[in-house]
Amino acid sequence: MDKLVRSLIVCMAISSAAIADEALPPQTGFLFWTPAQQRVGYRNIEKIFPTRTVKNGPTVFPLISSPRKFDVTYRFEGSEWHTAKFMQANNVAGLLVIKHGKIVVERYGLGETPQDRWTSFSVGKSVTSTLIGAAIKDGYIKGLDSKVIDYLPALKGSAYDGVTIRQLLTMTSGAKWNEDYSDPKSDVNQFALGEPGTDGENPIVAYMAKLPREAPPGGKWVYKTGESDLIGVLLARATHKHPGDYLSEKIWSKFGMERDAVWMLDRAGEELGGCCISMTLRDYGRFGLFFMRGGKIGDTSILPDDWITEATRQQQPGYGFQWWVHNDGSFEAVGISGQAILIDPTEDLVIVTSSDWQQADAPPYYAVSKAYFSAVTKALHGR
Repeated sequence: MDKLVRSLIVCMAISSAAIADEALPPQTGFLFWTPAQQRVGYRNIEKIFPTRTVKNGPTVFPLISSPRKFDVTYRFEGSEWHTAKFMQANNVAGLLVIKHGKIVVERYGLGETPQDRWTSFSVGKSVTSTLIGAAIKDGYIKGLDSKVIDYLPALKGSAYDGVTIRQLLTMTSGAKWNEDYSDPKSDVNQFALGEPGTDGENPIVAYMAKLPREAPPGGKWVYKTGESDLIGVLLARATHKHPGDYLSEKIWSKFGMERDAVWMLDRAGEELGGCCISMTLRDYGRFGLFFMRGGKIGDTSILPDDWITEATRQQQPGYGFQWWVHNDGSFEAVGISGQAILIDPTEDLVIVTSSDWQQADAPPYYAVSKAYFSAVTKALHGR
């Protein structure tokens, strides 16, 4: 066993004897759950946190498995790797590879099944940004250069006064923020715990209104989950609909998702725009296909004509509208602890992972994923 695999397994190997296999973990310390707690909690979010159901429709978009069995063998970190080794090293619960609309790999681990939902973490950001595009197409939002305070007036006089929706989507507001998942006192670990504003405003809005400014709007990129949650609140205010209901109306019930999704709520009972839509592995894949193929329901796109091009362009180095954008033209929805939807339009390829990394955001895990995704892309090229 090579050193990298050994270090990853040791990193994830903790005693779970005190935790019954199906015992639900507590709400507290969500970002600090052990892998044993993650394994149960990530597929049972609606039993632990308040959620809103995103209803599917009467028909299911068919995903047909390719008759040809596929695996990949490749060199990484001086040794030979394959799919099973990748899944073990990165504690992968679900792996789905779709090429030309057909499933070429579908594997499960850690107790996950095809019927189980698994939480998305920041993969949800990419879904929320897509709904902003739909709201612009529907006329609920005037455009990307509209001011945030036009929809969230409680932010007048704050660091968000003068910030546009485009700058929220690209995380270039200029507001100061700490996204350190390992620090219990960081903004990302504290903002959802805040109290409502004095006028009863959403507690996330109230927290964000207190952030200081560190740069002019549009001048500095800083990853901020709180801003993605602001996008969700803004979406709700603009459409006068719950984002979960709007997601059902625009995509979930129309495209053919196989199961209802559930969306975690904040302390005010509103969807967390930056996090935690739970769906089945195949429905992650279906969302990837929906977006890769133009955001269409039937022959009609629910998005503005240039939305996908703009959303997946490097508005900032490596980042679009809540999508991570790669130099080869592929782009990715990424969530901590190993959640991902990689979309490569030139290869007509979608790769999905759901996982339970012990460390939320550690470079060795990303390196393992990148190597596997690259090997799969190369092996399927031209097929």
